[in-house]
Amino acid sequence: MSAAVTLEDLVRSYALRAVKADKEGKKDEAIYYYKKAIEGLGQLITLYPDSPFRQAYEQMINEYKARIDALQRLVPANDDSEQGANVEDFIVKEKPKITFNDIVGLEEAKEALREAIVYPSKRPDLFPLGWPRGILLYGPPGNGKTMLAAAVANEIDSVFMQVDAASIMSKWLGEAEKNVAKVFKLARETSKKENKPVIIFIDEIDALLGTFSTENGGEVRVRNQFLKEMDGLQDKSENFRVYVIGATNKPWRLDEPFLRRFQKRIYIPLPDERMRVTLLKAYTQKIPLDQSVDLVELAKRLDGYSASDIKDVVQAAYMRVIKEMFRNGSDKPRNLTTEDFLEVLKARKPSSSPELIKAYQAWSEKYGAL
Repeated sequence: MSAAVTLEDLVRSYALRAVKADKEGKKDEAIYYYKKAIEGLGQLITLYPDSPFRQAYEQMINEYKARIDALQRLVPANDDSEQGANVEDFIVKEKPKITFNDIVGLEEAKEALREAIVYPSKRPDLFPLGWPRGILLYGPPGNGKTMLAAAVANEIDSVFMQVDAASIMSKWLGEAEKNVAKVFKLARETSKKENKPVIIFIDEIDALLGTFSTENGGEVRVRNQFLKEMDGLQDKSENFRVYVIGATNKPWRLDEPFLRRFQKRIYIPLPDERMRVTLLKAYTQKIPLDQSVDLVELAKRLDGYSASDIKDVVQAAYMRVIKEMFRNGSDKPRNLTTEDFLEVLKARKPSSSPELIKAYQAWSEKYGAL
């Protein structure tokens, strides 16, 4: 694991150099370091193919490739269209349709979110001492952190602003701290204008506010600006109905000054056996199952798998059936059997290791705050 962290830090140093050169207009240098960052991310994927962060690595690779492509097509000019983003683009125009009832399990997390956001939004007069404005959702990937944030937005009919922390750092080219301020300003103005709560959801918040062994002054300024904005939400002279929900797979990269601003820190764990059975029933609802398939027994075999892992297992098992149908020239797939699932499980392992789960549990014991 230490080797992975070292390589991650190296990749980050390349990315920071690329962003710095990009901001200064040094196109060739920026392209060089973006490519070095991509090379390092590729090595992480090769060395750790089952890493829970693989999807994040792939996303960063795509972002850096897109930026390289943009730089290569860039015509030299006094154009500062890249110097800042239109923060209104982060407002999700279509109201999230998911509700708490659509999310399997996670009852403790749901109740904590009701206490922190739903109840104060509906009856602020019942909270003379105020209420939390910062909520941190942490835990292994693929277990519903983003769905919970969307469900809360639907429960209170709020404006939902979804911010990708990695995009802030990589696409705004050194303007991150200014644009963090813009996001919060827009949230406050929108809340007043529409007389609605506003939820700022920041995915992979550790990418924006985590501490690293290699970082520059810009990252420190981003963290300071964020803390300043969070403190502003608690201003007693203003009745801001703005909430910040941060999601992270790496809570240990967040320092204590940041954690103090997030009064609710909610662990989103792997599904237990009951939840796994419910997930299997939901994912196989529209798939023809053989009568021999025992979902309870299958759920026991899926101990340690995330909700998204379980969905992937069902999809992979059914794909065996579909491939067989095409190869045999049939016009209808056969029923899915236990053997199909067992064959998939031979090759598909959980995305989170037992050691990683222990790390989450240890962090939760120290910093968790329902």
